[in-house]
Amino acid sequence: MTQAPQPIRRIVTGHDSKGSAKVLIDGPAQNTRTGSSPGQFTTLMWSTDSMPTKMPIGDDAEDMGARILGTYPPVNGSRFMIAEYPPGNHPRMHRTETIDYIIVLDGEIDMELDEGRMVTMKRGDVMIQRGTYHSWINKSADVCRMAFVLMDAEPLGLGHPVARGAIVGDHK
Repeated sequence: MTQAPQPIRRIVTGHDSKGSAKVLIDGPAQNTRTGSSPGQFTTLMWSTDSMPTKMPIGDDAEDMGARILGTYPPVNGSRFMIAEYPPGNHPRMHRTETIDYIIVLDGEIDMELDEGRMVTMKRGDVMIQRGTYHSWINKSADVCRMAFVLMDAEPLGLGHPVARGAIVGDHK
């Protein structure tokens, strides 16, 4: 039995129809999917369709964290998610045509790059990943929780990136 991820409180602010600031959403993030390895989860917190992004005023603004996305953000947009990697996960080498801002929130994880190059990240470490082939390997005894912001980028023309609309682990 795979244990569900620890709930993540998501607070989304905005403005009412009169332009006053308010909290629109305050509760556990619901858009969680299982990853390619047992015990691996990703929870979409928010996404955008463009840069600069639109921020509609009013209580009926779309919950951009409820969208169903593949690994990529929308074209010209962004994707903010929290991912959990269990001990002994099954790593998958992959690459996306994105700029990724990555923060280890809890635990420790190794990132493997081309030619077996490795880098270890621990709680509080930040990475800016620029479209590189990589896999995430949790060799520790604890779950590693990470925050990712993926932003659409121009294709590099290298190798075989994950196809748009696909999810890492679904491709060969």
